[in-house]
Amino acid sequence: MGGEKLSFGLCVLGCGSFAQVFARSISELRGEIDLYFASRDPAKARDYADRFDGAGAFGDYNAAAADPRVDALYVCTPHHLHREHVALAARHGKHALVEKPIAGTLADAEDMVRLAASGGVKLMVAENARFMPTVREARRLVDEGRLGRLRLIQLHEQYPFQPSGWRTRRDLNGGGVLIDGGIHKISILSYLAGRPDEVYARQVTPGQPDLEAEDGIVIVTSGPGGVTGVINHTWSVAPPAPHSWVSVSGATGYLYFEPGRPWLKILDADSETMVDLENGGNGLARMVREFHSSIVEDRKPAMDGGEGIADLALVLKAYQSMETNAPVSVPN
Repeated sequence: MGGEKLSFGLCVLGCGSFAQVFARSISELRGEIDLYFASRDPAKARDYADRFDGAGAFGDYNAAAADPRVDALYVCTPHHLHREHVALAARHGKHALVEKPIAGTLADAEDMVRLAASGGVKLMVAENARFMPTVREARRLVDEGRLGRLRLIQLHEQYPFQPSGWRTRRDLNGGGVLIDGGIHKISILSYLAGRPDEVYARQVTPGQPDLEAEDGIVIVTSGPGGVTGVINHTWSVAPPAPHSWVSVSGATGYLYFEPGRPWLKILDADSETMVDLENGGNGLARMVREFHSSIVEDRKPAMDGGEGIADLALVLKAYQSMETNAPVSVPN
């Protein structure tokens, strides 16, 4: 384990499987960040700290939040506990980086923003897709008008996954595949094409009978300037490697990328160009660096609580549409 505090103390609350992904993905930041781990199982917290070059371990969330070496908490706990753990951070004057979705309900999400503000701490949603080099480059190309007036954005993901534990319960997870993984697609769509003002969603025929919510969903959105969005996201597929892609079509051009890959393809007129990008992987390191910078510079983080609420609101409107089998308006 690490020794003296390097600079910025970040403690992971919840030592589940994604905490391992997170720790590996931000290994390049070890010179900037002291990483701690907290679990209700002290042995698991110590194990994670040993395996991932941690600066320390806690067997109690309250002890982690109270420790002066810890500057911020990374809330990597089940969705229904996010509000409770942001409240814990705010009480102890600790900044909070909260896994997506920000919460399972709008009431909890809005309360979290208020708690952080009243506690004088930063609240950022851990939407790592916004920090992938491919997504950033696509946004730059859209903004500079490379594609002309936007017409259509499509986002597709087949991810073979069988949820277990709290993820199988609608009341704890807040839903199924959409709120859990599909919210990344919601966020990318909004980032590239603007927030939709109408959504229509249909559940794909269920493939996992033990799951209380949807494991596949298709969404059609209507957005600013008449841009149409299509999202297809499912867990129930054959077990080969996940397949995820995004395409954006405009009046004069088209772009295509696979999130996490170090390239992006642009087609316009009679030309096709492959743009090589930095291998930014899953965007987690860039996301954490943005969180840290927003604290040092005392400014709003790029993916603040308001952005998290907007993503969640669209997810919940899609669920409303799925239940009523009708389009639903999405207010600003």
